[in-house]
Amino acid sequence: MTGRAEELGFIDAAVRRAAGAKGVVLAGAAGVGKTRLAREALAALAGRGTATRWVCATMSARGLPLGAFAGLLGELDPSSAGLLGKAIDALLAGAPRAGVVVGVDDAHLLDELSALVLHELVLRAAATVVVTVRSGEPAPDAVTALWKDGHLDRLEVQPLSATETAGLLEAVLGGPVDGVGAERLWALTRGNALFLRQLVDGEIESGHLRETGGVWRWTGAPAVSPGLVELVGARMGRLSEPLLEVVDTLALGEPLGAGLLAGLTGAATVEEAESRGLIELTPDGRRLQARLAHPLYGEVRRSAMGRLRARRLSGEIARAITATGARRAEDTLRRAVLTLDSDLEPDPDLLTVASGAATEMLDLPLAERLATAAVAAGGGFDARLNMANALSWLSRGEESDSELRVLFAGAQSDLDRVRAGFPRAANLFYTLQRPVEALAALDEADAAVTDGDLRAALTGLRAAFLVHLGQPELAVRCATEALASPALPPPAFVMASFGLVGGLGVQGRCDEIGDAAARAYAAGATAGAAVPSFGLGYWHTLALQLAGYLSEAEQVAEELRRRGADIPGAPQLYGTVLAGRAALASGRLRTAIRMLREARTGLSPFDTSGFEELCLVALASAHATVGEVAAAREALDRLGDVHHPGWEFLEPEAELARAGLAAAEGALSQAVTSARTAADIAAGRDQFALEVLALQTATRLGDRTVAARLGELAGQVCGPRAQAAAAYAAAFAADDGDGLHAASARLEQMGDLLAAADAAAQAAEVHARHGRRGAEQTSVARAHRLAAQCEGARTPALTAAVRPLPLTAREREIVTLAADGLSNREIADRLLVSVRTVEGHLYRAGAKLGVTDRTQLGSVLRGD
Repeated sequence: MTGRAEELGFIDAAVRRAAGAKGVVLAGAAGVGKTRLAREALAALAGRGTATRWVCATMSARGLPLGAFAGLLGELDPSSAGLLGKAIDALLAGAPRAGVVVGVDDAHLLDELSALVLHELVLRAAATVVVTVRSGEPAPDAVTALWKDGHLDRLEVQPLSATETAGLLEAVLGGPVDGVGAERLWALTRGNALFLRQLVDGEIESGHLRETGGVWRWTGAPAVSPGLVELVGARMGRLSEPLLEVVDTLALGEPLGAGLLAGLTGAATVEEAESRGLIELTPDGRRLQARLAHPLYGEVRRSAMGRLRARRLSGEIARAITATGARRAEDTLRRAVLTLDSDLEPDPDLLTVASGAATEMLDLPLAERLATAAVAAGGGFDARLNMANALSWLSRGEESDSELRVLFAGAQSDLDRVRAGFPRAANLFYTLQRPVEALAALDEADAAVTDGDLRAALTGLRAAFLVHLGQPELAVRCATEALASPALPPPAFVMASFGLVGGLGVQGRCDEIGDAAARAYAAGATAGAAVPSFGLGYWHTLALQLAGYLSEAEQVAEELRRRGADIPGAPQLYGTVLAGRAALASGRLRTAIRMLREARTGLSPFDTSGFEELCLVALASAHATVGEVAAAREALDRLGDVHHPGWEFLEPEAELARAGLAAAEGALSQAVTSARTAADIAAGRDQFALEVLALQTATRLGDRTVAARLGELAGQVCGPRAQAAAAYAAAFAADDGDGLHAASARLEQMGDLLAAADAAAQAAEVHARHGRRGAEQTSVARAHRLAAQCEGARTPALTAAVRPLPLTAREREIVTLAADGLSNREIADRLLVSVRTVEGHLYRAGAKLGVTDRTQLGSVLRGD
């Protein structure tokens, strides 16, 4: 009953009426879940002592008087006098004090006498009645009168929403389901619970829907099971050959203009198909577009269609689209695909243009298929270039490199040398992860091109390389030079914007970005620049997060996640990574873990873009912050395995993830050291906004020595974070409880819930030491509220505030390590102190806690 709480509440109210007829009519399309709801209602009434009667009306029993009720009425003679009363008496016989509930499934199929029995039960209020009917189907007058005359309420049972479908899938499968897969299943079934069940069963059996890394993922085309074929066939009904021609034509080519479809299959047949509910007509400008009435109609018919029939129809549709003179990109793409699937001669020019359109729509497998076919059909430079680009974005870098080397060597003009040299260097850097070779290839192309405007594209790509390599100042210079060129092609514009947006962002110059990101996204809507738009999204969201514009960062990430939802392959998950990272930056930890785990399971088999690394470093931090040490360590270990040698910019963030893990393990000194190391690395690379975040993290972990440096950075790094972090660190250093409480409010306003929670917890601790009981409780309450919004955060500051113990920070650290099973020697080695010092701290901690056995220390610390 997932997603049906509202309907169940409506039904419960209808069957509990204080006066008059009790019951409800559940109406809806076949498979929407009416029967399940009705049975649930009867089960609930049975639990209250009500006797239940359940009947199913069928077409075969409709010709028999009282046919639906025959199994309940026994040997009643249909011709006997007073038959109606006898039937009712038989249904109510042996009723307990709580009464009888009669459930009738598919009541629109009742014979007239059975319908009268049902109607009379309601008029007499002799029994509670729960009835299901199929919307749009004719029903006996006695049945329709139940709701038309106001005797019973009618509830139109709607299909499940996308959110309800996802919830149902997770309940049935027993674990999280990747959002994209859940969305696809909902779109294909339109929320019809019966179709969903059949489809899920078939996909599990085929292996397309399976659990990977704790997340259920659905990959590949739907497997049409016999059960699904039977269900969909029953809904479509018996089809004549002309009607079948209409359905099959749309199954292969939808959407099609109504006029074009009529020209192929006959106007009268199209009209009949619409009246039968097989197709839908929707306005599209000045014309009507025809589609199948349900997505599964197409899946079932394509699976059943013979190859010769499919090739014939595909060819006919392609010729018809060509004859209309359609010029839209989607028409070109459909023509090309239909041509490939037909008996027509392939057109290399059409296939080449279509492969570019597929790339623009981010359907990279289709782009590669079309470009490869174009090359096979005799396509030239453009076809081969499209193929190489698609191969690179599909993580098939070696194949792409082989093609691009040939294209670059054979280029006859500066323009073609740039068109081949640019993706060749990009493929080496991003897909093949060979930054040294990439820079050499870029230098080679730069030396071979004499036209300065054309060379600007290569300079733009160099800007992207430099920001990844941790050289933001130089990246901004190259980007500025490239973007000044009036003829910069879209791919180069987007890549140059990596350097500009990312370089300015990490340096703390977010206010200089202006509309650069928006202009780059606009350029990214073209073929050849669509995939890199997600990389731009990373730099854009990072710049916003570092500056402290966290709400804006979440909006950008969510838009990219929505855009990626319909994309096949790895790019489908890039937006999910960005959304997960944005959730982490705001402190919504469980939300972040869910999104990042979902993305990771899809990326890890084949991604070479580096997005898995972005995913893992954030996942490690999120796991550590909720206290899931093993999961955090595993993510960090995997991070080392997949490290992209060109992604040096990520080193400070990886060090912050290590700080989080050390804190989760109780090694606070090590955690602070890692956070300070991250700050030093960032400062050495002019990544001053990252340095601010690292020093803010150090403050959260208990470092009181960073206020002066954050004060300096607040004067040069733009955005609210630097100012808020400086105020936070200054209050912590001064042991100022009121200042920490105010810093918490400021951080919350900025959107950093985790830092706000820690600042409030630290304020509570300061107030407690100063004997300010009222202020302490106020800060504790704030810390509790914010921690709840952080979805399970377990940080050192929050732990201390929630379970205050009379221990110094060093005593708490050593007790935590001892409780985790470390020996005194191991603790001393980790903290760089003597064994005697460890022994002394443990002795004093035991005395304060009233504990003499070190095995009891962990229980006291955890509050067990």
